[in-house]
Amino acid sequence: MKVSELAEQAGIAPSAVRWYESVGVLPRPARGPNGYRDYGPEDLARVRLLVALRRLGLGPEDAGRLARLCLERGVIDADLAPVLAEQRSAIARQRADLDRLEAELLDLELTIAAAGRARAARRDSPVSDAPIRVLFVCTGNSARSQIAEALLGRVGGPDFEVFSAGTEPKGVNPYAIRVLAEQGIDWSGARSESVADYVDQPFDYVITVCDRARQSCPVFPGSYDGLHWGLEDPAEVEGTDEERLTAFRRTAMELTQRIRPFVEVARKASGRAHPASLD
Repeated sequence: MKVSELAEQAGIAPSAVRWYESVGVLPRPARGPNGYRDYGPEDLARVRLLVALRRLGLGPEDAGRLARLCLERGVIDADLAPVLAEQRSAIARQRADLDRLEAELLDLELTIAAAGRARAARRDSPVSDAPIRVLFVCTGNSARSQIAEALLGRVGGPDFEVFSAGTEPKGVNPYAIRVLAEQGIDWSGARSESVADYVDQPFDYVITVCDRARQSCPVFPGSYDGLHWGLEDPAEVEGTDEERLTAFRRTAMELTQRIRPFVEVARKASGRAHPASLD
């Protein structure tokens, strides 16, 4: 095949093929009777492998060397295995980041919809100075809901009255206290509470932060908007002290990303004309 055909099937420009040959990354091809480059299936396989390795971040020389070794030996070269493993890990991280972003966007859409319903319900009612009552619910009321309560209390300020409870309360996780302390919030006096203690109280928003709590969350009196922020449980992460603390920091960061837009939308829905700073 000609260089143009090789390049097209490999997904690169003919000039790139010529450049790789000029610097020794690709071997010089055979020449046909007419003097033109003449490529075969093995050349195409080498170029495709070279292009794939370049996309993994390898330099031209390393990519050419590994492509040659893989084709000669018929197996993945030992130097290439770690590169492939790292690429798989990078793809997994990117996929997880995209999943989290999609969840955050869905949460925001549901929050806006809930705020719209609240605004419509209050349209004919006088603006109230009463704080917006929010209850966070999870299973143990030990980590996610505790962190959410603390962060919303700080970000929302006096416009919000915030509580948290669990369907099966089991005590506040010490890592939750440590993470909040890193953000200047003293949560050492907090305790886990049962959602049963709040069933007779009215709320504007009831937000579940784990799937199990969502399934068993009771019905509260009056009119309220229910939201679900699905978060992984940092308490389930095993490992060193730093690895576990990192999981709780990630939970705090994810909650902050949800709480900030929630505060702004909920304030506007309640008719408050003085949205406070979200810093």
